[in-house]
Amino acid sequence: MLSFAQGGERAIRISVIVPVLNEEAALGRCLGALKTLGPYETIIVDGGSEDATVSRARELGAKVVPGRRGRAAQMNLGASAASGDVLLFLHADCVLPPEAFGLISEAFQSDAVVAGAFDIAIEAPGAGFRLIEFVANLRSRTMRIIYGDQGMFVRAGVFRDMGGFADLPLMEDLEISSRLGRAGKIVFMRPPVTTLPRRWKNEGLLYTTLRDWGIAFAYTVLGVRPERLAKYYGDVR
Repeated sequence: MLSFAQGGERAIRISVIVPVLNEEAALGRCLGALKTLGPYETIIVDGGSEDATVSRARELGAKVVPGRRGRAAQMNLGASAASGDVLLFLHADCVLPPEAFGLISEAFQSDAVVAGAFDIAIEAPGAGFRLIEFVANLRSRTMRIIYGDQGMFVRAGVFRDMGGFADLPLMEDLEISSRLGRAGKIVFMRPPVTTLPRRWKNEGLLYTTLRDWGIAFAYTVLGVRPERLAKYYGDVR
């Protein structure tokens, strides 16, 4: 277990929480890269996987917590089991940049900062993916919204004081971003989290992009309930 500090700054313990469901294929890539960074603790919250996800996580040294299916509920459960100063929520198909923990430690030397995230990069070639990255990163920075695949990190005390993620089937990341923005400063880091392109590959680049933008618009602007929007967002694992 490691803690991180820059020079004479105070050390910060980072707990990484990864919600999973049938993520055997992607989890090794995620945890293998994470292990080289040396988090204070890694907590895998399983939503009832039927493949080798749990055994793979244990092989890679992560603590496994069983829970009910639902990303928001799983992340809340992981947070309740975490003992770090900072909670970092990471999707199983994402890899953090090598300098991630140092940047997080540096950001939290300011008491005004309550949360943050990284830019996103999609692990696939092509101008279409570069455009998606550009728009997604610009949107996050201008609107101060953290999407789940950006590696959201938040002060543990702030997260618990606000009651964690709302128990929603979708849009839990946008909902908590709004509350975090009212609680303090959200920072965005340039080095990106790298994510797999599996949703775009499985559902089509144009359809997936327009559907995701439409869902976000319906929730943030039109106020459509996540329960209604969830049916348009399928499982690609």
